[in-house]
Amino acid sequence: MSDSPVIEIRDLYFSYNSRPVLKNISLRLEKGCFTALIGPNGGGKTTLLKLMLGLLKPNRGAVKILGRPPRQVSRRLGYVPQEIGINRDFPISVLDVVLMGRIRSSRGWSRACSEDKKAAREILERMDMWEYRKSRIGELSGGQRQRIFIARALVSEPEILFLDEPTANVDSGHQDNFYRLLRELNRSVSIVIVNHDLMVISSQVKSVACVNRTLHYHNGAEITEDMIQMYHCPVELVAHGIPHRVLRTHGD
Repeated sequence: MSDSPVIEIRDLYFSYNSRPVLKNISLRLEKGCFTALIGPNGGGKTTLLKLMLGLLKPNRGAVKILGRPPRQVSRRLGYVPQEIGINRDFPISVLDVVLMGRIRSSRGWSRACSEDKKAAREILERMDMWEYRKSRIGELSGGQRQRIFIARALVSEPEILFLDEPTANVDSGHQDNFYRLLRELNRSVSIVIVNHDLMVISSQVKSVACVNRTLHYHNGAEITEDMIQMYHCPVELVAHGIPHRVLRTHGD
């Protein structure tokens, strides 16, 4: 095991307005991880993701990303939130959206330099979206827009990519292509993804963290009995011929 995890959380507690949301959370993820955060609605998945990003501060405990507090390494992180509000009539091009990922506070809103444009072209080509560079973002399909938002997150060359329910607005026909893209990206970028679809993540990710106020980490991607119990779902959810291995049940 590496001496320098990319993500390390110790004894974390977090509350909203004195209402406990997360308690006694500890997690260690190594470079090259592709980890899914799963759990019921309201269980704290998105909150935990925001704590990793430094968008929220824990009431107690410590979060270290790349060995430092999250805000100190924000330029080394990429983030695709669950809700990205778009005015589809707003005249902003695909290329301009991606270039927004190169904005630095020290430079303000200065015009993109040649290095920025080169980086934007390279990532759009990698996403097979360069031909759409002049299109308005509102003209794209849900799957195409999601590729652009990931391109915006990747154009700054982050070391970790965080995604919150990235396929929520993508039709099922494009989900396989989307996850193939993430597997390719995972060769060079560590990935943490919030996802509620157990059957999808079981064949895609390398490890799973079950989040429901507390956290239980599985260094594998099998659909397990305790994961189903966490969702309070019928057993039929896994009765589709998907191979799985039941791990040790979570403790109290």
